[in-house]
Amino acid sequence: MKKITFVLLSFIPLYAMSQDFSKIDTLLKNYTGKNPGAALAVIQNGKLLFNRCYGLANLEEQLPVTEKSNFRLASVSKQFTAAAILQLIRQHKIEFETRLSDCFNDLPAYAEEITIRQMLQHTSGILDYDDVIDESNASAQLSDADVLKACTRFKNTYFPPGTQYRYSNTAYVLLGLILEKYSGMSYPDYMKKFIFRPLKMKSSVAYLKGINEIGHRAYGYGKQQKNWIRKDQSSTSATLGDGGIYSNLIDMAKWDAALYTDKILPLAVWQDAFSRQSLNNGNKIDYGYGWRLKESQQGEAVVYHTGSTTSFRNIFYRIPSKKISLILLTNRNTPDEPDMVGFAEQILMAIK
Repeated sequence: MKKITFVLLSFIPLYAMSQDFSKIDTLLKNYTGKNPGAALAVIQNGKLLFNRCYGLANLEEQLPVTEKSNFRLASVSKQFTAAAILQLIRQHKIEFETRLSDCFNDLPAYAEEITIRQMLQHTSGILDYDDVIDESNASAQLSDADVLKACTRFKNTYFPPGTQYRYSNTAYVLLGLILEKYSGMSYPDYMKKFIFRPLKMKSSVAYLKGINEIGHRAYGYGKQQKNWIRKDQSSTSATLGDGGIYSNLIDMAKWDAALYTDKILPLAVWQDAFSRQSLNNGNKIDYGYGWRLKESQQGEAVVYHTGSTTSFRNIFYRIPSKKISLILLTNRNTPDEPDMVGFAEQILMAIK
């Protein structure tokens, strides 16, 4: 088994290298000073090419972003949920073709047609809870149990399961609940025992208010007129399977290293997770199991995921053939989530 060694290296900015990284600083100039900040690392072949932290993790206390700052990963969390589900499948506790109705008996008839595979790859068609709640009128944060209860009121799906791709937060909340049901553990405890602890991701946590704590926490902010206002949580910020993990550069580098090994899952399973999945008619989609997929301008396979919530914008962008990865974590509500892909690619171009 390939050992994970590079993550033991100190996260020290590589200013001494002959390469000029000023273009990256220019790209991230709006994250500097007294603004909500960013934590950036670029890794290749197990070596840290670049890392730097910008701006503030906590504006009220003027605390800077560091490599230890823990950001809410938002939808970057989905790859961890998917990995845990794939572990349960390998243990024969569930199967790809296990039906949603097998997992939760109280759901309407639509659940009989939805499989775990379809939920993993966003082809289930299940209604998204973001579309059916009025976030502005919500008096309390939505829990995973609340999402499941909402699913009992759904009468239909957006389309027949397996016939289209439509990104679904509901599906990943349900996968988190399935993880709990078939592992016999809470989502945070499972992640800690079977993902974070084996990889020595000591700071990462699936956060539940009042249950666990976030060290070195980066708080989220939104801009109102010319001022940054703390908007760290919304009514949909407490669900777990679709976006509830907090982590930092150091731990995410360890996670990146693990994706080249069989520490968490066999390499063949990772390869499947990183591959375009199929609709019922055989047409391919640009999603694997917890991972978005695309090609770079050079035609290289890119495996990535963005994460966007009320005041966080993140991206984990990987080109496996080159063993190069970019981790960018930010605590603000801009830019729009799709624009994070182009932003990451600009940074990588600046490093070449």
